[in-house]
Amino acid sequence: MSCFLSDYQYELPSELIASHPLASREDSRLLVLHRDTGQIEHRLFRDLSDYITSEDLLILNNSKVIPARLYDLSRNIEVLLIEKKDENHWVAMVKPGRKMRLGYQATFGDCETRVVEIFPDGTRLLSFNHPPDLERWGEMPIPPYLKRLVTADDKIRYQTVFAKEPGSVAAPTAGLHFTKEILDQFQHLFITLHVGPGTFLPVKDNNLADHQMHREHYEIKDYVADRLNQYLESKRGRLVAVGTTTTRVLESLPAGRIVPEKNATSIFIRPPYEFQRVDALLTNFHLPASTLLMLISALAGREKILETYRTAVKEKYRFFSYGDCMLIL
Repeated sequence: MSCFLSDYQYELPSELIASHPLASREDSRLLVLHRDTGQIEHRLFRDLSDYITSEDLLILNNSKVIPARLYDLSRNIEVLLIEKKDENHWVAMVKPGRKMRLGYQATFGDCETRVVEIFPDGTRLLSFNHPPDLERWGEMPIPPYLKRLVTADDKIRYQTVFAKEPGSVAAPTAGLHFTKEILDQFQHLFITLHVGPGTFLPVKDNNLADHQMHREHYEIKDYVADRLNQYLESKRGRLVAVGTTTTRVLESLPAGRIVPEKNATSIFIRPPYEFQRVDALLTNFHLPASTLLMLISALAGREKILETYRTAVKEKYRFFSYGDCMLIL
């Protein structure tokens, strides 16, 4: 059993990290991995309909990325708002932490802001003198590994075309490849999981049993639960999760009928986890030693995934948030 962080490393040339999106969403490449045989196919995302049938059901995450990154007037202090407590209070990651001591005050946009609590993980509770206008003052929180400034294009492209429910600080990136026209080809439903900063945080414990998974909030609406239950009762096709965020929600649900709910999950999916609901997964290529790489390893097998990633590197697929995608069948 692969229970150590060192079991999930792979070599990735830096030039394969996609720093910008392609001109068109559907132009992404699609690597198809057949779990039963290990066969790999190299296709384009627009070929997805060759693998998803009319009886399959796609589940997608319709969370909307908020422009959650703020800078003070000097642009020397950066905060990433990660959880809204009420209109005037947010939990935030801050940089540099040594400046943002308890009681420290700064101006972000047109808001006077004060640090009112420091949590054990280093995040701060910030008090704003009025609700921050993120659309005016905030920036899209593109991943730090892109190592570039935000552009106007990111406001559109670091967002799925079906994004609806504001709350994420990172995009559910498997959904970035869809256009409305492609999505309409498939039977589909939406759930909501607000992607938190844990998606950026590295695993620090080599023994994975010691890793504490981050919590993320999700919602399943009434009509979605009803449709899911009807589908699962008939179950002629496959339940296809679009993205690891969707997978975490579906696999967090208890056995039996699905009920509408607002809840949170801290599920850590890694080998030898056995999937209960998800039959297939569309996902991007993930960072080495990340919990997302561990999740897909639980679905397809660690050795098979690492071999597939070596093939993707050899074939020069584009990696991470703005990169290409793979379909695990």
